[in-house]
Amino acid sequence: PPFHGGNTSSNLVRDANTFRHWQYHACLALWLAAHDPGVFDQEDDKPLMLHRRLCVFITPFTHAHLSGDSVAADSKLGNYLLHLEVKIWSLPMQTPAFTQLVDTLPSTVPFVGPEAQERQLERAFLARIGANESVFGPSPSVKSAIADMADDVWRYGDPEHFDLKAALAAKHGTSPHHIVIGEGIDGILGNLVRLFVEPGVSVVTSDGAYPTFNYHVAGFGGDLVKVPFTGDSEDPAALMQMVHSVKARLVYLSNPNNPMGSFHPRARIEEMVDALPHDCLLCLDEAYADFVDEDELPDIPVDHDRVIRLRTFSKAYGLAGIRIGYAVTNAPLANAFNKIRNHFGVNSIAQTAAVAALADTAHQTYVRQAVADSLARVARIAQANGCSALPTRTNFIAVDCMQDGAFAGRVLKALIGQGIFVRMPGVAPLDRCIRISAGTKADLDALEAAFPEALQMAAVT
Repeated sequence: PPFHGGNTSSNLVRDANTFRHWQYHACLALWLAAHDPGVFDQEDDKPLMLHRRLCVFITPFTHAHLSGDSVAADSKLGNYLLHLEVKIWSLPMQTPAFTQLVDTLPSTVPFVGPEAQERQLERAFLARIGANESVFGPSPSVKSAIADMADDVWRYGDPEHFDLKAALAAKHGTSPHHIVIGEGIDGILGNLVRLFVEPGVSVVTSDGAYPTFNYHVAGFGGDLVKVPFTGDSEDPAALMQMVHSVKARLVYLSNPNNPMGSFHPRARIEEMVDALPHDCLLCLDEAYADFVDEDELPDIPVDHDRVIRLRTFSKAYGLAGIRIGYAVTNAPLANAFNKIRNHFGVNSIAQTAAVAALADTAHQTYVRQAVADSLARVARIAQANGCSALPTRTNFIAVDCMQDGAFAGRVLKALIGQGIFVRMPGVAPLDRCIRISAGTKADLDALEAAFPEALQMAAVT
């Protein structure tokens, strides 16, 4: 068909008559496929592949009819097309079998991105303050370093990350052999779990902690055991008790915590490390450590054989979009990552930007102050509307909506409907809160205007 552009009817349809002509034939083909099972009796799956391609072609038109597109709105036809699509897609193809483990996994992802929500809303968010990104961005020197690399993007990035490892080793007072570089903390978590987890291996975490860690554990068949938060904090003592009970090989803790923003003093984390059994590794996620003074963080020997500390450039450094993070751990564990990692996974621009970001300490100071000022305003907005802002040591703040998770969920939905992207914890009682990232003045002006109405809308069940 003579259509071009994106996947919306306005882009696809260049002429209404042509649209109806191709729509008619595609619908007819779908109807025949859905009502003639014999079409799939052949030894190969080419007929099914053909009809699935027709489904792909007809999908924009289905949505056009369902949404009342001006070209040819007909909800009955739209619903019928949708019925045919579902029927076709549900028929089995002769693809090779997935592994037994993959067949048991849900078809879910840890997070739904704001872009997906914008596509659903069919408009951009007014304020993007839900993913704990840094709206204050990278420093001018980092932007300059990125621009200078533009002419060299034809080259693969250094697979040994030599310059970045050297800069990080200097920052942490250790050697490059103790540094692991990855595609953000998420990439390192995936490889870490791959190193230690297989079916039958127990892994301990907190119920409500970072869902991407759980996603990786499930993906490698681990037995995930969850411990409840105590108040609004993860409970190191309870985690260790469970570790000993189930003989866990891996235990996860974030400090400062996501999604609540709470923070354990260094002594408590050091006690947890001392209590580790000889066959269990502590995965200490310190994604938000750059918002805490160095002397408040635990003093753990870099060559400790049962601890790995994870950091990121996505928060304080403003580099979430280029996916780069690192870990500090003992040399044998750091070297083990070389057996399984994607050696060219961290691109050259990310490496260059990270080195430049580490050097610009003035920008780091600026960001910390800007975050503190922003979150203080969010706290005032919350208090002015009868809500409570929890203490935080991160670049976000948890706002207690003072009711249950269902109410907070309605507040969240109402804010999103008004163009304010925020998120919320996934389990009770943490889900009485919504989580709001530090934002610009314009972001918080939009939040301040939308929040009272969102609360009012949530009160109407």
